Amino acid sequence: MTNQVLTIVSQSNSDSIVNHALIRATTDAGTATAETFALGFTPRRVKVVNLTGLIVDEWFEGMAAASSVHTVGSTGVTTLEAVHGITVNSQGNTLGGASITLDATTMAASSTFAIEAVG
Repeated sequence: MTNQVLTIVSQSNSDSIVNHALIRATTDAGTATAETFALGFTPRRVKVVNLTGLIVDEWFEGMAAASSVHTVGSTGVTTLEAVHGITVNSQGNTLGGASITLDATTMAASSTFAIEAVG
């Protein structure tokens, strides 16, 4: 059972030559949990910006599951995250396409996120 309440403010999908999804999500003060977002296409790049903590995680096609390029805005330090990153799930949702799963560490409590996926 999930302890955290997730509010999706907006999500838009564009079905053209390049698939593009923009998601705006806000977490509450409960315990952080992993979250999955259905896209309807398999992304080649995913960017997650924690607008509250000024942290950016980016995943590129070919990277391992749960990995990301992790940048902390307050320090400018960039590292390779190998455990708490972004996972692209290539199938298994109701839209017939991929979804992305963001680790509980990435989906920090009491934060607002901008998520961009490009296919």
